[in-house]
Amino acid sequence: MLKLDNRDIKILRVLAQDGRITKAQLAERVGLSASPCWERLRRLEEAGVIEGYKAQINLRKLGPNVTVFVVAELADHTPASFQAFEAQVQRFDEVTACWALGGGFDYLMQVVTTDIDAYQRLMDAMLEARIGLARYFTYIVTKPVKPFALPPLGLLLGREGEV
Repeated sequence: MLKLDNRDIKILRVLAQDGRITKAQLAERVGLSASPCWERLRRLEEAGVIEGYKAQINLRKLGPNVTVFVVAELADHTPASFQAFEAQVQRFDEVTACWALGGGFDYLMQVVTTDIDAYQRLMDAMLEARIGLARYFTYIVTKPVKPFALPPLGLLLGREGEV
């Protein structure tokens, strides 16, 4: 595991808020000169701490859409069943995120479609594809409340008061 100091955490916080910031602006915001800042950034990227840079897209500006969370339970609980489900769910572009869960259900999926009818067609296609679903429960998002929060980096690293 990579050892991070307070400057590294500051770099991560700034990038989580603004991934398009220039390297010079980043160095200024974290209180470093350019070369040391760039070296830290390169180290964080090479270590896989920074996996990539993405745009947050406002789907409401693109047209009608619905976001649905689906909790899914598989029919079979073998390693092969989990691997097969995870491989198959990659085929469905509408599934924008999927997490394996511990506890009562096996997976939580985030699905984005144009409307509820399109969502139901997707679920029908998943059932027809026999990807292992035994049952699923649908939760429709009525409004985003906190959709893109920054990770609590200081808390995760035991430095909540330091950064």
